[in-house]
Amino acid sequence: MITADLKLAEMWEGCLKNDRKQQELLYKTLAPRMLAVCMRYAHDKDEAQDILQEGFIKMFKNAHNYRGDGNLEGWIRRIMVHCAISRYRKLKPMVLVEDFTEENSGAGSGYNAHGLEAKDLMNMIEELPQTYRSVFNMYAIEGYSHQEIGNKLGMTELLSRTNLHRARAILKEMVNKLTGSEMHYMAG
Repeated sequence: MITADLKLAEMWEGCLKNDRKQQELLYKTLAPRMLAVCMRYAHDKDEAQDILQEGFIKMFKNAHNYRGDGNLEGWIRRIMVHCAISRYRKLKPMVLVEDFTEENSGAGSGYNAHGLEAKDLMNMIEELPQTYRSVFNMYAIEGYSHQEIGNKLGMTELLSRTNLHRARAILKEMVNKLTGSEMHYMAG
């Protein structure tokens, strides 16, 4: 791990000197991981790649702002998340999706109790309406508070909480449908 960190530090030093080869190397090294971050906020891979490009452009323009505090990759990841949020705010049709049934909102087992893989859960998250997906990702994956989410997405803290609750209910319903159909398949 130390050699990877040293190589990353070496690439970063080159980036600070506007060395195009080091910039390209840094991009090729981090792009797959950063694309995964962008995919959590995008409708599809094309949009995620647009966010990725915007993020790297912003990162290279603001490279001098990184003070060396904390992890470089974490700093770049935060830029990607901010680009995704900015894109969302520009495009957001702030419409609450109503009428999702919450029949299964009682206490139950965790999301992965039925042996679902992480990729299955990520696919379900991608199916959420944009607002719910953004709030869910920011809260559950990125660790933002509801107040921070509200400030970044231009909504109230209460609306952030409501969107998270609805996102969880939809995900729970998806999990129940998926595991129910798998059980039916296995029994039949």
